[in-house]
Amino acid sequence: MNAPTDYLNAAQAILQRIQANELDVIEQAADIFAHTISQGGLVHMFATGHSRMFIEEMYPRHGSFPGFHPIVELSMTYHTQVVGANGQRQAMFIEHIEGLAAVILRNFVINPPDSFLIYSNSGVNEVVVDMALEAKKLDLPVVVVVSKAHSTESSARHSSGKKLTDIADIVIDNGTPAGDALVSVPGLDDPVGPGSTIGAAAVTNAIKCAVAERLAALGQPPLVLTSSYFIGSEASQQQFADSYDDYRARIRRVYGG
Repeated sequence: MNAPTDYLNAAQAILQRIQANELDVIEQAADIFAHTISQGGLVHMFATGHSRMFIEEMYPRHGSFPGFHPIVELSMTYHTQVVGANGQRQAMFIEHIEGLAAVILRNFVINPPDSFLIYSNSGVNEVVVDMALEAKKLDLPVVVVVSKAHSTESSARHSSGKKLTDIADIVIDNGTPAGDALVSVPGLDDPVGPGSTIGAAAVTNAIKCAVAERLAALGQPPLVLTSSYFIGSEASQQQFADSYDDYRARIRRVYGG
């Protein structure tokens, strides 16, 4: 047994499951998001816990572009303290409070042609379910990225009795087995090495590439954060500035601008 090899093999299996089973729904999600962005709307992204990583992966990252609006609450996503003020206990408590999503969205002006992208490995915690329900009240399309295996094995926690998968217009499986951790090692009772990071990041970038493809085909090529490796330092700096300016112009509308 070799634990690193076991992890990498399991990670490859996740990617293979996504490629074999999820391409159709990834394309469907990209259709929605490309329509949103091409019409001047925003794709609002929400997550709690470690799932916030995929919001940052969408934008701003090298090879990414504006049109995606992160809604990330530090109270549920700031994990580096672990204990003490802003600790994990508080974050894990807050993500079970129903009604919080409506309070969060009260800060923004959200209308069609906007859409939502919500990440949650389990798909059952109260705040993420709340957010999906609020988005549907606004009559906006909702795409969720979950572990179908984990969500199926989990009981609904929201008072509505619903999971994300019951609410979403499109469900994308991150390909991760129930429980997330992938590797068992001798002498240790508990498995280690979570896989949802691999699956959800892959789904995120697949969506991103598909949306870029559609926007370019529409004659609206996005302003990509492009490395100096490809276009040189001066052009890269200008491209970053232009992309940030485009993001600022797009984001004004959620604050009533």
